[in-house]
Amino acid sequence: MSVNGITTNTGLTTGKTYSSNAKKTDASKASSSKADNTQAAVYEKSDETAAVRSEHKIDSETIAKLKADAEERTASLRSLVEKMMTKQGMTIAKSGVLDFENGTNLAEIFKNLEVDEETRLQAQKDTAEDGYWGAEQTSERMLSFAKALAGDDPKLAKDMLKAIEQGFGEAAKAWGEDLPELSQNTMKMTLEKVNKWIEGLG
Repeated sequence: MSVNGITTNTGLTTGKTYSSNAKKTDASKASSSKADNTQAAVYEKSDETAAVRSEHKIDSETIAKLKADAEERTASLRSLVEKMMTKQGMTIAKSGVLDFENGTNLAEIFKNLEVDEETRLQAQKDTAEDGYWGAEQTSERMLSFAKALAGDDPKLAKDMLKAIEQGFGEAAKAWGEDLPELSQNTMKMTLEKVNKWIEGLG
């Protein structure tokens, strides 16, 4: 075999080997570049999701609005009840209405109250289907409050559900017997809405 033959063959072999390595290198770079791009996309998406959840986790404006509205309405209701009790020679302090820790039975207290026509009509209006204290509006406020606190966080949403269930339990305890039909309907409607919301969060 001539020297030229060896040189030629070696050159071809070396050329093939080089060409093969070059292709592998190019493929490796492309693969690496693709992987880097994929990782970057996932990273950015994760950050974006986290940012959205962080922004909507607590809606302070909605919470403040709901609280202010509830306080105003509660004060109005309290004033109505106090006025009714005063007419009958009673006061909230003497009746024990606020003594929840000692097992106050609100049902027994209110059974002994005579409701005047003005109070009855106002209560009827407030607790009607479209009234502020009606099941529909009350359940919507409770759902809005839960959403404002939990945002898109499923775990916090479930914590809100537990808190609502506990709240209704405490109300039943303070009432001293089965809650009135309006309260039962409000509880059922609220729990349905909150559970549906939680399911939507996945």
